Amino acid sequence: MTPDQAPEFQPGIQPRPSLWRRLDMLSRRGLPAALTGMAVLLLSAPFGLPGQAELLPGVVLSSVFFWSVFRPASMSSPIVFLLGILVDLLGFGPPGVMLLVVLLVHGVALSGRYGFSRAHILVLWIVFGGLSLAATALQWGLISALSLHLVPTVAFAFQWVLGVGVFPLLCVVFSTLGRSIANPDRA
Repeated sequence: MTPDQAPEFQPGIQPRPSLWRRLDMLSRRGLPAALTGMAVLLLSAPFGLPGQAELLPGVVLSSVFFWSVFRPASMSSPIVFLLGILVDLLGFGPPGVMLLVVLLVHGVALSGRYGFSRAHILVLWIVFGGLSLAATALQWGLISALSLHLVPTVAFAFQWVLGVGVFPLLCVVFSTLGRSIANPDRA
Protein backbone atom coordinates (compact mmCIF):
# COMPACT_ATOMS: atom_id res chain seq x y z
CA MET A 1 0.00 0.00 0.00
CA THR A 2 1.43 3.34 -1.01
CA PRO A 3 1.34 6.36 1.31
CA ASP A 4 -1.26 8.10 -0.83
CA GLN A 5 -3.60 5.10 -0.37
CA ALA A 6 -3.38 5.10 3.42
CA PRO A 7 -6.68 4.33 5.12
CA GLU A 8 -8.55 7.05 6.98
CA PHE A 9 -8.26 5.24 10.29
CA GLN A 10 -4.70 4.43 11.20
CA PRO A 11 -4.09 2.23 14.24
CA GLY A 12 -1.62 3.34 16.81
CA ILE A 13 -1.19 6.38 18.94
CA GLN A 14 -3.16 9.34 17.69
CA PRO A 15 -2.96 12.88 19.04
CA ARG A 16 -5.91 13.96 21.11
CA PRO A 17 -8.37 16.07 19.11
CA SER A 18 -8.16 19.74 19.89
CA LEU A 19 -10.99 21.62 21.56
CA TRP A 20 -11.90 23.29 18.25
CA ARG A 21 -12.10 19.96 16.44
CA ARG A 22 -14.34 18.51 19.13
CA LEU A 23 -16.57 21.59 18.99
CA ASP A 24 -16.69 21.30 15.21
CA MET A 25 -17.72 17.64 15.45
CA LEU A 26 -20.36 18.47 18.06
CA SER A 27 -21.81 21.30 15.98
CA ARG A 28 -21.91 19.11 12.87
CA ARG A 29 -23.62 16.34 14.83
CA GLY A 30 -26.19 18.79 16.26
CA LEU A 31 -26.99 20.54 12.99
CA PRO A 32 -29.92 18.26 11.96
CA ALA A 33 -31.65 18.78 15.31
CA ALA A 34 -31.00 22.52 15.20
CA LEU A 35 -32.38 22.82 11.67
CA THR A 36 -35.46 20.81 12.62
CA GLY A 37 -36.00 23.02 15.66
CA MET A 38 -35.68 26.14 13.52
CA ALA A 39 -38.18 24.69 11.04
CA VAL A 40 -40.61 24.08 13.91
CA LEU A 41 -40.21 27.68 15.06
CA LEU A 42 -40.67 29.09 11.55
CA LEU A 43 -43.68 26.93 10.72
CA SER A 44 -45.30 27.78 14.07
CA ALA A 45 -44.90 31.51 13.59
CA PRO A 46 -48.10 33.39 12.64
CA PHE A 47 -47.19 34.20 9.04
CA GLY A 48 -50.66 33.36 7.78
CA LEU A 49 -49.43 31.19 4.91
CA PRO A 50 -51.98 28.68 3.60
CA GLY A 51 -51.15 25.15 4.73
CA GLN A 52 -48.48 26.31 7.16
CA ALA A 53 -49.90 24.46 10.19
CA GLU A 54 -50.44 21.30 8.14
CA LEU A 55 -46.86 21.41 6.81
CA LEU A 56 -45.30 21.37 10.29
CA PRO A 57 -45.92 17.67 11.09
CA GLY A 58 -44.76 16.60 7.63
CA VAL A 59 -41.48 18.49 7.93
CA VAL A 60 -40.84 17.20 11.45
CA LEU A 61 -41.69 13.60 10.55
CA SER A 62 -39.55 13.78 7.40
CA SER A 63 -36.60 15.17 9.32
CA VAL A 64 -36.87 12.68 12.17
CA PHE A 65 -37.29 9.75 9.77
CA PHE A 66 -34.42 10.73 7.47
CA TRP A 67 -31.86 11.55 10.16
CA SER A 68 -32.87 8.53 12.29
CA VAL A 69 -32.15 6.29 9.33
CA PHE A 70 -28.96 7.87 7.99
CA ARG A 71 -27.39 9.61 11.04
CA PRO A 72 -28.92 8.19 14.22
CA ALA A 73 -26.29 9.89 16.39
CA SER A 74 -27.54 13.24 15.11
CA MET A 75 -31.18 12.41 15.85
CA SER A 76 -31.05 10.50 19.11
CA SER A 77 -34.09 9.66 21.22
CA PRO A 78 -33.62 12.52 23.73
CA ILE A 79 -33.37 15.01 20.85
CA VAL A 80 -36.52 13.58 19.26
CA PHE A 81 -38.24 13.84 22.64
CA LEU A 82 -37.27 17.53 22.93
CA LEU A 83 -38.42 18.19 19.35
CA GLY A 84 -41.74 16.50 20.10
CA ILE A 85 -42.20 18.68 23.18
CA LEU A 86 -41.35 21.76 21.11
CA VAL A 87 -43.93 20.82 18.46
CA ASP A 88 -46.54 20.19 21.16
CA LEU A 89 -45.82 23.49 22.91
CA LEU A 90 -45.93 25.55 19.71
CA GLY A 91 -48.53 23.49 17.84
CA PHE A 92 -52.26 23.68 18.03
CA GLY A 93 -53.03 20.11 19.07
CA PRO A 94 -53.45 18.52 22.47
CA PRO A 95 -50.20 18.12 24.39
CA GLY A 96 -48.40 14.83 24.04
CA VAL A 97 -49.91 13.71 20.74
CA MET A 98 -47.12 14.84 18.42
CA LEU A 99 -44.56 13.79 21.03
CA LEU A 100 -45.86 10.22 20.91
CA VAL A 101 -46.16 10.23 17.11
CA VAL A 102 -42.63 11.57 16.57
CA LEU A 103 -41.15 9.06 19.03
CA LEU A 104 -42.94 6.18 17.29
CA VAL A 105 -41.68 7.30 13.87
CA HIS A 106 -38.18 7.56 15.34
CA GLY A 107 -38.45 4.05 16.78
CA VAL A 108 -39.61 2.54 13.49
CA ALA A 109 -36.88 4.35 11.57
CA LEU A 110 -34.22 3.14 14.00
CA SER A 111 -35.45 -0.43 13.99
CA GLY A 112 -35.42 -0.65 10.19
CA ARG A 113 -32.50 1.64 9.50
CA TYR A 114 -30.16 -1.02 8.12
CA GLY A 115 -32.66 -1.96 5.43
CA PHE A 116 -33.91 1.57 4.85
CA SER A 117 -30.43 3.03 4.42
CA ARG A 118 -29.71 0.62 1.55
CA ALA A 119 -33.06 1.10 -0.16
CA HIS A 120 -33.62 3.19 -3.27
CA ILE A 121 -35.10 6.63 -2.69
CA LEU A 122 -38.43 5.60 -4.23
CA VAL A 123 -38.71 2.64 -1.85
CA LEU A 124 -37.79 4.92 1.03
CA TRP A 125 -40.44 7.38 -0.12
CA ILE A 126 -43.08 4.64 -0.19
CA VAL A 127 -42.04 3.44 3.27
CA PHE A 128 -42.19 6.99 4.58
CA GLY A 129 -45.60 7.47 2.96
CA GLY A 130 -46.97 4.41 4.73
CA LEU A 131 -45.37 5.34 8.02
CA SER A 132 -46.61 8.91 7.69
CA LEU A 133 -50.12 7.64 6.92
CA ALA A 134 -50.07 5.48 10.06
CA ALA A 135 -48.70 8.40 12.10
CA THR A 136 -51.37 10.76 10.75
CA ALA A 137 -54.12 8.21 11.45
CA LEU A 138 -52.79 7.78 14.99
CA GLN A 139 -52.68 11.54 15.44
CA TRP A 140 -56.27 11.85 14.17
CA GLY A 141 -57.42 9.04 16.46
CA LEU A 142 -55.75 10.48 19.54
CA ILE A 143 -57.05 13.99 18.89
CA SER A 144 -60.56 12.62 18.29
CA ALA A 145 -60.40 10.56 21.49
CA LEU A 146 -59.09 13.48 23.55
CA SER A 147 -61.73 15.88 22.20
CA LEU A 148 -64.51 13.27 22.67
CA HIS A 149 -65.84 13.64 19.11
CA LEU A 150 -64.68 12.71 15.62
CA VAL A 151 -62.52 15.44 14.16
CA PRO A 152 -62.92 16.04 10.39
CA THR A 153 -60.35 14.11 8.40
CA VAL A 154 -59.84 16.67 5.62
CA ALA A 155 -57.11 18.61 7.46
CA PHE A 156 -55.31 15.39 8.36
CA ALA A 157 -55.48 14.11 4.78
CA PHE A 158 -54.07 17.44 3.59
CA GLN A 159 -51.35 17.21 6.25
CA TRP A 160 -50.42 13.70 5.07
CA VAL A 161 -50.30 14.74 1.39
CA LEU A 162 -48.09 17.72 2.21
CA GLY A 163 -45.77 15.56 4.33
CA VAL A 164 -45.38 12.90 1.64
CA GLY A 165 -44.97 15.56 -1.03
CA VAL A 166 -42.24 17.47 0.78
CA PHE A 167 -40.24 14.34 1.68
CA PRO A 168 -38.28 14.00 -1.62
CA LEU A 169 -37.30 17.67 -1.57
CA LEU A 170 -36.16 17.39 2.03
CA CYS A 171 -34.26 14.18 1.19
CA VAL A 172 -32.24 16.06 -1.42
CA VAL A 173 -31.48 18.88 1.02
CA PHE A 174 -30.67 16.49 3.88
CA SER A 175 -28.48 14.28 1.69
CA THR A 176 -26.49 17.30 0.57
CA LEU A 177 -26.11 18.47 4.15
CA GLY A 178 -25.22 14.95 5.29
CA ARG A 179 -22.33 14.78 2.84
CA SER A 180 -20.99 18.22 3.67
CA ILE A 181 -21.76 20.45 6.62
CA ALA A 182 -23.63 17.93 8.81
CA ASN A 183 -21.00 15.20 8.51
CA PRO A 184 -19.07 14.91 11.82
CA ASP A 185 -16.38 12.80 10.10
CA ARG A 186 -15.33 15.81 8.03
CA ALA A 187 -14.49 17.89 11.11
